[in-house]
Amino acid sequence: MKLLRVGPAGAERPALLDADGVLRDLSGLVTEIDGTLLSDDSALARVRQAAAGGTLPAIDQEGLRVGPPLGRIGKVVCIGLNYHDHAEETGAAIPAEPIIFMKAPDTVVGPDDTVLIPRGSAKTDWEVELAVVIGRTARYLESEDEALAAVAGYAVSNDVSEREFQIERGGQWDKGKNCETFNPLGPWLVTADEVPDPQALRLKLSVNGEIRQDGTTADQIFSVAHVVCYVSQFMTLYPGDVINTGTPAGVAMGQPEPKPYLRPGDVVELEIDGLGRQRQVLKPA
Repeated sequence: MKLLRVGPAGAERPALLDADGVLRDLSGLVTEIDGTLLSDDSALARVRQAAAGGTLPAIDQEGLRVGPPLGRIGKVVCIGLNYHDHAEETGAAIPAEPIIFMKAPDTVVGPDDTVLIPRGSAKTDWEVELAVVIGRTARYLESEDEALAAVAGYAVSNDVSEREFQIERGGQWDKGKNCETFNPLGPWLVTADEVPDPQALRLKLSVNGEIRQDGTTADQIFSVAHVVCYVSQFMTLYPGDVINTGTPAGVAMGQPEPKPYLRPGDVVELEIDGLGRQRQVLKPA
């Protein structure tokens, strides 16, 4: 299934995109697309049955905002330097273990919402990423099979980053990762049954129509299954948590001087096979 949330920010309603591309209202069946729903097999089965039966009312998509596909996010865990080509372009050594950092859930916005360039920023950067959405409580997982069984679905994520704040201003990466609007997510949460191999997905990102990133999850240093299993050794993952699994080569930081960091008015478009597309216009904060 392709689950999503539509409507004004803070007042989104649950919806489903059916096989014919028609947007269907789920608000008569569920109150929210969140960890509670994703961990409830019977509720998900009712949604599937209603979708198959054609009984869900259609929603007019004209002018309708698409919000993040997941509400009430508990935490956003991010994996740094998780693609061979991205590590190479930035001159970083291949990490021996996954690099973990966190993003606040309030950085998450809709896939087409405005992204704000922070005040004082000169190095705002883009990162197309595969987001993993957790559907089962996961702690001290013992195998990669257990890890994939804990995954509810996948989504497109843009791990927007301010490189000066992240790298040059001291401390950890958090200052360059947690600015407002710095995690567009969606448009859809695609359930795991529709993604048979998360290591066979193409990711693309363009800025002002110019392709900047064109990679594949096959190039990940640490697979989705490994990442979920690994993270569960250090923190408990709950239904509705999100893991951003890293970005391929092509970020502004990896380009020759002058590096093409984002400026107000720039348009960023990104997509992942089967998971949909995003489009953001950059504006000053």
